[in-house]
Amino acid sequence: MLAGIDHVVLAVEDPDAAAATLADKLGLEATGGGRHEAMGTFNRLVWLGDSYLELIGVFDRELAARSWLGPAVLAAIERGGGLATWAVAVDDLDRQLTWLPPDAGFVGPLDGERRRDDGRIVRWRLAHPPALDATTPFLIQHDVAGAEWTPDERTARAEQRHPVGGRVRLAGIEIATDTAPVAAGRLRRLLATSAEPAGRGVVRIALGRQEARIVQARPRGVAAVDLLVDTPLPRRRSVMLGDCEIRLSGLVVHAVPPADDDGGSSAHRDGSDDV
Repeated sequence: MLAGIDHVVLAVEDPDAAAATLADKLGLEATGGGRHEAMGTFNRLVWLGDSYLELIGVFDRELAARSWLGPAVLAAIERGGGLATWAVAVDDLDRQLTWLPPDAGFVGPLDGERRRDDGRIVRWRLAHPPALDATTPFLIQHDVAGAEWTPDERTARAEQRHPVGGRVRLAGIEIATDTAPVAAGRLRRLLATSAEPAGRGVVRIALGRQEARIVQARPRGVAAVDLLVDTPLPRRRSVMLGDCEIRLSGLVVHAVPPADDDGGSSAHRDGSDDV
C-alpha cells in the first residue's frame, strides 16, 4: 500500500551550505543525516514529520558513479544542483512490486543503510527504475525496528517545531516535462493510483495526503516542492536549490468582517458559517 511521498532527493555541492540556506530563507532546520559508505554520498535531512528533504552530496565520485543513486545525483550536481529523484513510501515493498506493470523493469528489492553521526544505523529496502529521473520515483520501505523509525522518534518528529514557527509538512512535488500527459500516465500505472487534470497542461496524481503534479512548463526551474507550516505566514516564502524551487506556505487566515450596528455581522444573519 502506498503511504505517500517519503522524501525528495536534492543534489547539492555542499549539503551543509544548502541546509544553512533553507534555515536562513525559510526557517527550516536540518536535524539529521549521515553517510552512505557504499555509495560515496552523504546527506543532511530536513524532517517534515515522516517525510523529509534529503540534501545529498558526493564524497567519492567513483563509488557514486557505480551506485544505483549516484549517477542521478552527479548529473544533477553537474547542471548546477536540484532535483535528482524522489521516493514513494510503501508499507509492503514485496507486495507493491507485484502490482507493477510487467514492463516497469524495477530493480529490487535491495537493502540499504546509512550511518548516522551518532553511530546508529538506519536501514531500509527499496526498488528503483532502471534509470532514475525526476518523473519516475523509486519505492522504499523503512525498517521500523531500526534507528529513526521507533515510535518515540516518530512521535518527536511529528511534534517538531521548525524555526519558522510551527510544524512543517510536505504537501507535494511539481515536475516539469515536455511530455506531461505521457509521464503522468506512466507514473499512474507504476503506482496504481489515480490521476486527474488540474489546469492547463497539469496532471495531478494523488499519493496519500500528498500529490505529485506533472506540468508542461514552470516559470522557475524544472521542479518545485510545496511545504506547509501549521502557522500563518504573511506571504509564501521560496528559495531555489539549483533547478528546484522550495516553496513554504502558511495557514490561510480569513479576515473577520466588520460588525453591523446591531452587533451582528451580515455574514451570519442568514445562518451561514465561515469556513
